[in-house]
Amino acid sequence: MYRYDEFDEQFVRERVTQFRNQVKRRLSGELTEEEFRPLRLMNGLYLQLHAYMLRVAIPYGSLSAAQMRALADISERYDRGYGHFTTRQNIQFNWPTLAQTPDLLEALADVQMHAIQTSGNCIRNITADPLAGVASDEVEDPRPTAELLRQWSSMHAEFSFLPRKFKIAVSGATADRAAVFFHDIGLRLLRNANGEVGYQVIVGGGQGRTPIVGTVLREFLPKGQLLGYVEALMRVYNLHGRRDNKYKARIKILLRDLGLQRFQAQVEASFAAAPHPRAQVEQAELARIAAYFSAPAYVDLSDDDGAPSLDPASSSAFARWLRYNVGEHMQAGYATVSITLKRVGGEPGDASAAQMRALAGLAEEFSFAELRITHDQNIVLPYVEQRALVRLWRALGEAGLDGANRGLVTDMIACPGLDYCTLATARSIPVAQSIAERFADQAEQSDIGPLSIKISGCINACGHHHVGHIGILGLEKNGREFYQLTLGGDATENAAIGERMGPGFASTDIVGAVSVVIDSYRAGRQADETFLEMYKRVGAKPFKEALYATDS
Repeated sequence: MYRYDEFDEQFVRERVTQFRNQVKRRLSGELTEEEFRPLRLMNGLYLQLHAYMLRVAIPYGSLSAAQMRALADISERYDRGYGHFTTRQNIQFNWPTLAQTPDLLEALADVQMHAIQTSGNCIRNITADPLAGVASDEVEDPRPTAELLRQWSSMHAEFSFLPRKFKIAVSGATADRAAVFFHDIGLRLLRNANGEVGYQVIVGGGQGRTPIVGTVLREFLPKGQLLGYVEALMRVYNLHGRRDNKYKARIKILLRDLGLQRFQAQVEASFAAAPHPRAQVEQAELARIAAYFSAPAYVDLSDDDGAPSLDPASSSAFARWLRYNVGEHMQAGYATVSITLKRVGGEPGDASAAQMRALAGLAEEFSFAELRITHDQNIVLPYVEQRALVRLWRALGEAGLDGANRGLVTDMIACPGLDYCTLATARSIPVAQSIAERFADQAEQSDIGPLSIKISGCINACGHHHVGHIGILGLEKNGREFYQLTLGGDATENAAIGERMGPGFASTDIVGAVSVVIDSYRAGRQADETFLEMYKRVGAKPFKEALYATDS
């Protein structure tokens, strides 16, 4: 995985020193909160409902064991013993004091981490496929591209004060595990008819109050032209993006207002007018960066049958974990392992300090000391020998991290909601907990099959409810919480926005409404049809009829 060079180290250390002085001036009263606000946001520090919250960048979701262990230490020193992994492959600490923040940032810098550009109207943390470099369906590893973009975008003089926040995701596989159609810019590495690898450029995707599936702007962009093309695209947005109305400031609104042809023409004109005679330089830099992502020292297991021996006393539980949490790998004899942070009674995406230390140790023992954070708030160990899966499963069980529910009904995304967030209009965490309790039975989860439930506590859609197979949006009405249901969302390469079902449900009724939807699916499915497959076949009508049926 990527390691800081001297420039990175100096850049982050100087920022810590700068922010320490800014905090000192705020605490002394020299800076007002209004003056301090843009400074703290540039360093990932939010003032939330009850306390400050610091959002820490985890570029393209990659973490070393040493970094995970440091996050555990930070959670105990500056928080309440836990961290919250987010849908943007970041981690948030919800309880640091303002006076502690510079020391917290110093501790992050000690392990080559920071919180720069995790907030504010700038290019945010670049995200990528959490299975990058190991997925069996990969065309090319997207991490070097993500790192190239990270370095290019960090404190970019022209794009540090955009009309609104800006998000970029990169995928390098056939299956989209980075939700590229729901980003301001999505990039897919693919091969053209000549076998050359380049980029499909997608623009104007997003969720929030105006959910939109991104549009393909360029079907194929050759390597070496990426930074020049993205700069041209950003210039058009920076020039025309609305700064007078934050609800109309995202690039998706500009694209909608201009229309695809006009927007595309302006991007292409900007690209042509400012040619970048640096294709070879960019490709050389990409190759330099790619060297940091060379494959680890795999053991040759090509002759190994890869079949882990089952403990007869627990073979059923182990077999279930293998089915749901273990994935294919491009290297013979290896597997990827998903660790879900979604236990019944817990808060989705939360990990305690003890669990983070356990994860760090397991990564060192089983996965070349590397972990990945996923956009559905889980953890991946990307380099696990198949012959070690039994030992890993037992070790996960000792840490309380052996939940075998990846992709099932209890593997929910949920934002912090009204329990923490100043923007929230309803709670998300208690709804997720109640649904998890309702469907805690493992046999029932297996019978339901693949099902994505995503919950947001406000219209900003941090819980990605628009793209959940079942999406739940919490709102406030007459001083009370109520919840809207959407069905049929899809965050993959088959991108779709969920369809709203009708009137919302009271907090006391939302779990029952979800049960009605799932029961309707189980009653109407054909053979091994998944929920999403059935929804695409029959549409919303039977679900609406079941949800809003009245006694005659």
